[in-house]
Amino acid sequence: MTQKNGKKIGIVMGSRSDWKTMEHTVSTLQSFDLECEVRVMSAHRTPEDAAEWARTARERGLKVIIAAAGGAAHLGGVVSAHTSLPVLGIPLQGWALDGMDALLSTVQMPKGIPVGTLAIGKAGAINAAMLAIRILALEDDTLQLKLEEHRDRMAEETRHADRGLNEELDGS
Repeated sequence: MTQKNGKKIGIVMGSRSDWKTMEHTVSTLQSFDLECEVRVMSAHRTPEDAAEWARTARERGLKVIIAAAGGAAHLGGVVSAHTSLPVLGIPLQGWALDGMDALLSTVQMPKGIPVGTLAIGKAGAINAAMLAIRILALEDDTLQLKLEEHRDRMAEETRHADRGLNEELDGS
């Protein structure tokens, strides 16, 4: 996928099965008219590919990278070790510990190799997109305006839910 407006977000996941969660990242970015480069690479099965992809990310115009992995979840760290771009990590539920293993692997990076770690699963996937958008909006007033409009819509949805609940409670 090619990025509109000259902005780029790279998304890398450790397995094709991770798409079930990561499609929420992509759809969130698309709702802000942002497209991204999406790849499947493994920190363990294709470490050279992951390292090369990370090393050349800036040359391809990427500004932010989102890395998702479960289990040992080393992908975010491998990517961060090979780029100076911001790397956002999404721990995914795997075969053990409901994603806590991935969370701890992603968040416990050695000093100097940061991976901004978000929540496990779908919430983390959406919030990684939102955080990447906020990073890009630092230099894009149009994107900043879209963020403010999004926040206003969320507030109105909450106010609407509050009114609806109170009308329901008053009528019972």
